[in-house]
Amino acid sequence: MSSRSQPASDLASGIRAGDRATLARAITLIESKRADHRKTAHLLVQDLLAQTGKAVRLGITGAPGAGKSTTIDALGTHLTAQGHKVAVLAVDPSSTRTGGSILGDKTRMSRLAVDPNAFIRPSPSSGTLGGVAAKTRETMLLCEAAGYDVLIVETVGVGQSETTVADMTDFFLVLMVAGAGDELQGLKKGIVELADMIAVNKSDGDNIGRARVAAGDYRAALHILAPRSLNWSPPVITYSALTGDGISGLWSHVMAHKVKMTDSGELAERRRDQQVKWMWTMLEERLTARLRGDSTVRAKLRQAEAAVAAGKLAPTLAVEEIAQLLWV
Repeated sequence: MSSRSQPASDLASGIRAGDRATLARAITLIESKRADHRKTAHLLVQDLLAQTGKAVRLGITGAPGAGKSTTIDALGTHLTAQGHKVAVLAVDPSSTRTGGSILGDKTRMSRLAVDPNAFIRPSPSSGTLGGVAAKTRETMLLCEAAGYDVLIVETVGVGQSETTVADMTDFFLVLMVAGAGDELQGLKKGIVELADMIAVNKSDGDNIGRARVAAGDYRAALHILAPRSLNWSPPVITYSALTGDGISGLWSHVMAHKVKMTDSGELAERRRDQQVKWMWTMLEERLTARLRGDSTVRAKLRQAEAAVAAGKLAPTLAVEEIAQLLWV
């Protein structure tokens, strides 16, 4: 029986049992755009909600060449060796051809790709950032219900995708690399303000000194920015994904952050805010889909656009007339 005809309760049972094939089928269901599939997906997520929320949710972004894939491979392998179950997900609104760059990057996650305690899933290959993010959030919940206790969400898109990933994770890690010119040039203010930690990769061989200098520059930059949390000062560390040096220290900062944020109550508050923001994002998407999918509304939209462009109709009145059509 395919996932698209399988009842939500059967899928939920398989996911709770940790069956990887069932989990993969359920995610395919979530990614479907058909109304009946979406209905089943919604029932499935609701059914599994009580089994979610216990995982560490780690978001990762990085400058080009920072080594996201090798870092995830090294960190994920380190964690599975400790008994963790790791799920790696991507948020990639920009890819319409490869299905998410994680598919190509699997060759650079060679150990994790064959690890029985790891699950790697690319983002949907098309759609708006909001649509991709909504499906990624649902996929995260399924992975948690399946027993994965560490979720790594990689942003492989550009611009707003970093904010989106920060808004769905507990800890946002920004990867940088030394020895590539002006270290601070690639340090976008908006990303750094979201960072819970900056990690300078490729601190090995002849590059160790440059990595330490770069880390010092980043620390100085962080001092002039307001921290994301009053309970946490983002550290700057150096490590090597290639040799594994510093990987355990990187993870220890993630866990220290979890303890501080849990004890202060901020982690629970952040997750509550994320849930509400997710709800509003999906509601806005639903309304946009109605605007684009209803032939009557589409016709009115075209008329309104022409009238506004010709100066015959005020934009405010046009919006009011179109909005009225959504409630009939």
